[in-house]
Amino acid sequence: MDFYTYVTRRIGKHVLALCLENGATSQGNSKEEAIEKLNDAVASLNEAMADDSELATSPISINELHEFMAIENASLTEILELQAVHA
Repeated sequence: MDFYTYVTRRIGKHVLALCLENGATSQGNSKEEAIEKLNDAVASLNEAMADDSELATSPISINELHEFMAIENASLTEILELQAVHA
């Protein structure tokens, strides 16, 4: 079973989720919905990679993580969450 690290953050009425290991993203109306959709996206990506040996992913860079965290004037008091999950 593979484990992935997701970062979630609320933007307005939506929650964004980002997988640090492969850069997959999702959006939902709640943290649970965003993570569920990200689990589906990661599973689909893994299936596609199993079917096509030329597909590749890589962990996101620290600059990409900073960009994700800084979307839309994030408050310095905003809580960001890292969560290890399995897919």
